Amino acid sequence: MVTVHNLSVIYGDRALFDGISFFVSEKDRIGLTGKNGAGKSTLMKTIAGISNATSGLVSIPKGKKVGYLPQQMKHNENVSILEEATSAFAELNRFQARLEEINVELNERTDYESDGYMKIIQELTELNDRVTMMDGDSSQERAERVLKGLGFEQEELTRAMSTFSGGWKMRVELAKILLGAPDIMLLDEPTNHLDIESIEWLESFLIDHQGAVMLISHDKDFLDNITKRTIEISNGKIYDYKFNYSNYLIQRTDELERMKAAAINQQKYIEETKILINKFRAKKNKASFAQGLIKKLDKLEIIEVDDFDKTKISIKFPPAPHSGKVVVKAEGLSKAYGNNQIFKGLDLILPKGIKIALVGKNGVGKTTLLKVLTGQESHEGHFELGHKVSMGYFAQDEAEKLDESKTVFETIDDEAVGDIRTQIRNILGSFLFGGDDIDKKVSVLSGGERTRLAICKLLLQPHNLLIMDEPTNHLDLASKEVLKQALKNYDGTLILVSHDRNFLHGLAKDIFELKSAGLKHFVGDIYEFLEEKRARSIAAYEQESSMKKSADQIKAKVQAIPIEELSHADKKEKDKNIKRIQNHIQKLEIEIAEKDQELTKRNEELAHLDYSDAERSEKILDDFKEFQKNQEMRYKDWEAKLKELELLEG
Repeated sequence: MVTVHNLSVIYGDRALFDGISFFVSEKDRIGLTGKNGAGKSTLMKTIAGISNATSGLVSIPKGKKVGYLPQQMKHNENVSILEEATSAFAELNRFQARLEEINVELNERTDYESDGYMKIIQELTELNDRVTMMDGDSSQERAERVLKGLGFEQEELTRAMSTFSGGWKMRVELAKILLGAPDIMLLDEPTNHLDIESIEWLESFLIDHQGAVMLISHDKDFLDNITKRTIEISNGKIYDYKFNYSNYLIQRTDELERMKAAAINQQKYIEETKILINKFRAKKNKASFAQGLIKKLDKLEIIEVDDFDKTKISIKFPPAPHSGKVVVKAEGLSKAYGNNQIFKGLDLILPKGIKIALVGKNGVGKTTLLKVLTGQESHEGHFELGHKVSMGYFAQDEAEKLDESKTVFETIDDEAVGDIRTQIRNILGSFLFGGDDIDKKVSVLSGGERTRLAICKLLLQPHNLLIMDEPTNHLDLASKEVLKQALKNYDGTLILVSHDRNFLHGLAKDIFELKSAGLKHFVGDIYEFLEEKRARSIAAYEQESSMKKSADQIKAKVQAIPIEELSHADKKEKDKNIKRIQNHIQKLEIEIAEKDQELTKRNEELAHLDYSDAERSEKILDDFKEFQKNQEMRYKDWEAKLKELELLEG
């Protein structure tokens, strides 16, 4: 469908890519990867027709539609969210208008065997297929469904674009592309600004999409779940693999090992051949033999080992200073802006050494809660830090807050105190700022470079509490993995907000979900949390459907039988069932109250848990998780019995 042939983009003496060629078929799922600055976004823009190549061509069949999501975009600020999203149907409206014209023309024509008639029939078929793909009969409903899938609430759909932040506007732009049903989607970092629930919804949508998808992403799970092919850009060349990202890494690593071994063997052969040449070239009877060896060497194609992921940042957080057993304690914590209640009545106790992930939908108040904990926002309720707690904070916009007038070296030098000042160049080198890079102004740094520099600042002083809000934004996949390992090795307390599931996996064993109703604690890994959440959603839907069906059946029976026809025995049986359910509910309420008290006690025990004893803490956490799960089942049983009682009494 899309042919890239001998494409080159050259800036001065630097070739982003030189003479690359590949083909994108109709249902391809391609992950475009490579180091920051390798040319991924430029290649995508060139395919989209936004940037021009130095040479070569991109060929897309006539009538095929390309949808491109850039990292920067413009919007109509004066219209509502829904109006902006439905502007994606401008093409659909044109198609439907043309279909009406064709139908009128076909009713008037009688030249059924002519080429002109067949051409119109072909156009009619193609337009019908396109309208079907774009689901033209339910466009408004579909726009609402997509916007809600990307995180918007129903009441937000009529609000003006100008009232939303850049991240939410990006979601609208993404919605327009999804609704437009292009033949090929080119998505540059589509998960930026999306929460975990929206990312999972987007994954499902793209998997079901009928056209091709090419995407750039630093979200490993997102790449693995969607793509089946990986194209790497490295040193001006491309490497094309029929695997998702994780399998591509394995294949690429194995390939490089084989290349290294072949290069070593070849070099050995060259050296041995040169010895033979030097040995025989002076001898008359062996001169022709030596010349033959020389010609062989001249024709030999030298094996060059590709530069693949050779440079990685190096992060090691300073040892955490001693602190009290309880690091953070909050009771009845609330925050509101005027009439807008962000959260209310939150209780939180964090013991020394715990690593927690704070998750929840965008806009629910995660960043606000972190600002309250760091003293940047006022609050109601009680909050205190533990004894001798030293806090390091990485804000979501930390990279943007850097002073652009300073150089890389000045940014760190102005923050460093004491003996660490003598190590500044080494520290910057471990974050890939070497040589002349340390004299670069912050204003010319890329997003990834700024993030690396902002993280570097955290290492200048030892902290026993790290609070990090989306620290992986703009980091490449290799740098994310290094940061993750550094945080796993960090011996202090960690509060982490991230929408990257793979980054959270194995790093945080306690998940705190912030919702409008409060803060919910889940003991376990992020994948276990998401799986249980999906199971709860499915169970709630099935229970609701089952209860609705039962209610409808009971209602139908009651309406069919006049009240006076109920026999005394029927009334007695009904009262008996009501009494039985009431007794069950009463027993459940007593049991739930007792277990809630025990759950509170266990939570307090967790607050003083010694996480340095891995085996003991693991067992206690597993027991807590099982106890918590059983308590949730009691609550579900209680809710079901209440509904059953309502039906009988109704």
